[in-house]
Amino acid sequence: MKRNTTKLLWLLMFFSDIVSFSYEESMRERAIELMQDARLIDGHNDLALRLRILYQNMLSRVNLRELNMTHTNLAKLQAGYVGAQFWSVYVLCSAQNKDAVRLTLEQIDVVKRMCNSYEELELVTTSQGISDSIRIACLIGIEGGHSIDSSLATLRMYYDLGVRYMTLTHSCNTPCSPMKDSEPMVKEMNRLGMLIDLSHTSYFTAKAALSISKAPVIFSHSSAFSICNHSRNVPDDILQQLVSHIGLDHFDHIKKIAGSESIGIGGDYDGVEGFPEGLEDVSKYPTLIEELLRRGWTETELKGVLRENFLRVFREVENVRLKTKLNLDSY
Repeated sequence: MKRNTTKLLWLLMFFSDIVSFSYEESMRERAIELMQDARLIDGHNDLALRLRILYQNMLSRVNLRELNMTHTNLAKLQAGYVGAQFWSVYVLCSAQNKDAVRLTLEQIDVVKRMCNSYEELELVTTSQGISDSIRIACLIGIEGGHSIDSSLATLRMYYDLGVRYMTLTHSCNTPCSPMKDSEPMVKEMNRLGMLIDLSHTSYFTAKAALSISKAPVIFSHSSAFSICNHSRNVPDDILQQLVSHIGLDHFDHIKKIAGSESIGIGGDYDGVEGFPEGLEDVSKYPTLIEELLRRGWTETELKGVLRENFLRVFREVENVRLKTKLNLDSY
């Protein structure tokens, strides 16, 4: 009897392992099928900064198909099912009131040259451009209001060069105070159809921008303050305020506070050093979607997180542009 019991227990354990393996395979397959159907729009990637640091923006010295010193290359983007990527244009805060505009233009230039140099990439500037592209759609976002040197004319020139979002501040103060001087900039971004990014901003700047903007806003690479008490993250009351703006931003917590339709993905790859185990580079995005499926997220919710939420927000920003009459006071 003891021998038979041992055999039975062993068979049950073996069967359990098969079921577990089958479940894991099923989750992975579902994640990949979902991402093939709804390719990810990633709101923030700092590869351009790495190109400056490592190669002084000399693209002739770089092969993005073979680059292994970064979190991002073309093969990794494809393995991560990235369908559109906002490339961050970032210059140090120390450049403010000095050469921030020149350095910003150099970073815009390297992004545009990069996207025009590879058949896998395509530079786009509209929500429709993202939807229509059969390549990896490239978009440009400026990370920090210090890049405009307090000039709305410079902001407009950036828009003409293809910039489609700007983070209002980075980790430094700008001449635009939260309650007053930022109002013309926010209104001009609404008029242009440029997304307002509130990552990195102070609590008061975010509140002020939300009260001024007629268009939805985004947090391109932020998480929930209630889960991780860090100044970079977003307090619950601002998350709740996002709902009325139908804006974008962590996962389970933000879903509870603001709904799944308020969530998008901005990895900040090549902008920071450490990432969670299993999410070490842009190729690992299927692991993230697999985990959310395991937690009970529906495919409809995840399609929103992957791309549809952002496209909805981008379209609304474009609609506000169309509705906004030319305001000569902003010139």
